[in-house]
Amino acid sequence: MLLNGKTAVIYGGGGSIGGAVARAFAREGARVYLAGRSPENLGAVARDIRAAGGLVETALLDATNEQAVDEHADDVAAAAGSLDISMNVIQHGDVQGSPMVDMQVEDYLRPVSTAVQTFFLTSRAAARQMMRQKSGVILVFGGSGNPSPGTYLGGLITAFEAMEAMRRQLSVELGEHGIRVLTLRSGGIPESLPAGMDGREDIANSIVDATLLKRAATLEEVGNAAAFAASDKAASMTAATLNISAGSLMDR
Repeated sequence: MLLNGKTAVIYGGGGSIGGAVARAFAREGARVYLAGRSPENLGAVARDIRAAGGLVETALLDATNEQAVDEHADDVAAAAGSLDISMNVIQHGDVQGSPMVDMQVEDYLRPVSTAVQTFFLTSRAAARQMMRQKSGVILVFGGSGNPSPGTYLGGLITAFEAMEAMRRQLSVELGEHGIRVLTLRSGGIPESLPAGMDGREDIANSIVDATLLKRAATLEEVGNAAAFAASDKAASMTAATLNISAGSLMDR
């Protein structure tokens, strides 16, 4: 198994992306710690993992709260003996569907400030544990390409770009400690779109239409890619992105 004996923390572990990654990590042998705000969603993912024979713990946690994040990371490392993988996929509160010129400044800035704050806190907490071990992996999700005409993603793209800048900085600062930092770029996962959202089918179709393969990545594929990136099979990979966008985000 790719992650046998590893300990992984997933912030937003009850969501569609976080849950998919958690299931893949557990399937590959990791002990998974799910953190989030919804006990129902966390519990549902945990039940799936336990039913499949995996190891999982849950914690109610606000990943924008400095003290809570630091204490949780300390508790995980103390209980498991290490903190090997950290991934933050909490919701950023973005408002989509309106052109920038029609948006309120607070709606545009909310996902940017939330993304920067939570990624800073959770990466710092993980890195402090990983530096003691001289190893670890911090994963980012959502690296962006250029927005498509008519998509109106609000501050989401700016938030992704800010996280990419942080990922590059962390890669440089943490590399000497044996810590790898990688981004998974998807271009959008239709399965992750909330049921009943306005324009869901149109958005899903636009994601698929933008790909070269005429199919988008699935949640299972996101989980599999994350498990590989976090594993020793990818031990030489850092300061880089894994493009799982089916060609919608073309690398230069």
